[in-house]
Amino acid sequence: MGKSLKLILTLIFICFIIGMFFFLKGVFAGEIILKRYIFKFGFFELRWYSFLIVTGIIVSYYLVRRRLKYFNINPDDLDEAVFWGILSSIVGARTYYVIFMWDEFYSKYPSEIIKIWHGGLAIHGAVIGAIISTFLYTRLKKNCSFTFLQGTDLLTSVLPLGQAIGRWGNFFNYEAYGGPTNLPWKMFVPPENRMVGYENYSYFHPTFLYESVLDFLIFLFLYKYDLKWKKNNGETTALYFILYSANRFWIEGLRTDSLYWGKIRVAQLVSLILIILGAIMFILVRRKTEVKK
Repeated sequence: MGKSLKLILTLIFICFIIGMFFFLKGVFAGEIILKRYIFKFGFFELRWYSFLIVTGIIVSYYLVRRRLKYFNINPDDLDEAVFWGILSSIVGARTYYVIFMWDEFYSKYPSEIIKIWHGGLAIHGAVIGAIISTFLYTRLKKNCSFTFLQGTDLLTSVLPLGQAIGRWGNFFNYEAYGGPTNLPWKMFVPPENRMVGYENYSYFHPTFLYESVLDFLIFLFLYKYDLKWKKNNGETTALYFILYSANRFWIEGLRTDSLYWGKIRVAQLVSLILIILGAIMFILVRRKTEVKK
């Protein structure tokens, strides 16, 4: 890459960061009110949420494809696994959400279960679905060029980036925010988007932003760890369980829209389980002496 092109790209990036700063400042102050869609044609809306989720998947897939040569993985195997993984993650995300919202909503409106365009997807369910799909694929696919743990390592090395991008869909929907706050970076939420019981508050914790930034940092670490530092397959997966879950645990404590099991926040409970599972898993796989590629 020539010096001129690098300079141009650097200037574009700097302009983007400056523009985003003033854009967010306007949104957080309530001077700019967001729309949930990019464009609308009749009854059809191309929503930011869907666009950003798909963008996160595409970028993550591209990054995985770039490093297949280091692991001797057949790209066709990856493509098949990704296809089934996406379908399984959607089913898992929806099933998880419906289970914990059954008594409150879906038992009364069962026809809403299949209407995922009305919202209601849970990331923990998506991760569980993707992991189950990877396990089944590596067991049922003849001569699969990667193992189950190698597949989950590739998945979890880029998954935090997809999550970081996807969280901005919550930003445009004015959802997944925290409790009321007067901190300098407080975010204005329009009255129609405020949770029940918080109608008299105007400014809230932008928890989508907290999680997005930390997810991106987790991605930077895991993406390098998976290629440079791990000794054995499964380490990256274990570290993802620990790091993402620790991030999600404290952020969930700030949010106003948590799923509950009794009086327990489900995401915090699952996060604790995954932290423990990840720690045990990391110790066990790290004791091995060789990465099986």
